[in-house]
Amino acid sequence: MLALNQTFDFNGQKVAWGKMGQGYPLVLVHGLPWSAQAWRNIAPWLARERTVYFYDMIGCGQSEKFEGQDVSEASQNELLTQLVNYWALDRPDIVGHDFGGLATLRSIFINKLQYRKVFLIDAVAVLPSGSPFFLHMAKHAETFATLPAYAHEALFRAYIQNAAQKLLSAEAIELYLQPWVGDIGQPAYYRQIVQANNDNIAQAQALYGPINSEVHLIWGEQDTFIPLDQGRQLAGLISADSFTVVPDAAHIVQEDAPQAIVSVLLSH
Repeated sequence: MLALNQTFDFNGQKVAWGKMGQGYPLVLVHGLPWSAQAWRNIAPWLARERTVYFYDMIGCGQSEKFEGQDVSEASQNELLTQLVNYWALDRPDIVGHDFGGLATLRSIFINKLQYRKVFLIDAVAVLPSGSPFFLHMAKHAETFATLPAYAHEALFRAYIQNAAQKLLSAEAIELYLQPWVGDIGQPAYYRQIVQANNDNIAQAQALYGPINSEVHLIWGEQDTFIPLDQGRQLAGLISADSFTVVPDAAHIVQEDAPQAIVSVLLSH
């Protein structure tokens, strides 16, 4: 597991983060419903040559969770911007997966952050957005939030397995499940879903254009959450320098093919 042994105060909220290695800075941004642990099989390899920063988004993983918390996409890119400034990073490289990809893009086009190289993995970035079941959960979030614990846990396990092409290990499932169970974790999970707002995607998409950075996209060929065609559309909108399709991988490429991500990042 990655050690998130440091905290950052974001508008009075505790955000867990960590870093490893030494060299040119690289920031890793996870998606939903994952956590920084999505990078546990990737960060150590990158840290051989880089200083790698990772953190749990607001209301995710080890970061603080509470009722009434703003965990919208707009808050997540504000957090990313504050963290980059807090770490005093000048044009770091960045990798964003899923909603972490959207936070990365919003930090570029809205917050005007500058990066040296941008890597986006199966990013939430263009409309229409959301798998049918994600949209169903958002529509009925209050009902899902009150499910018995065993039903919620079974549903979560099935949902994240559907994001993978290969069978997830029991260790991986439990690692992703633990932040989202109990009196604090279960409502926090559905809070993330209900606050997902397509207006935040539309706002960013309206601004897309060439980025003053190297831009590389990585996409799971079997992704049913955000299909390959949407990845190619995004690549065109932001004039990506490369588009790597990962065979035998679905949405959570970090679990299906972590070696492919490491290979692409190191090759650039």
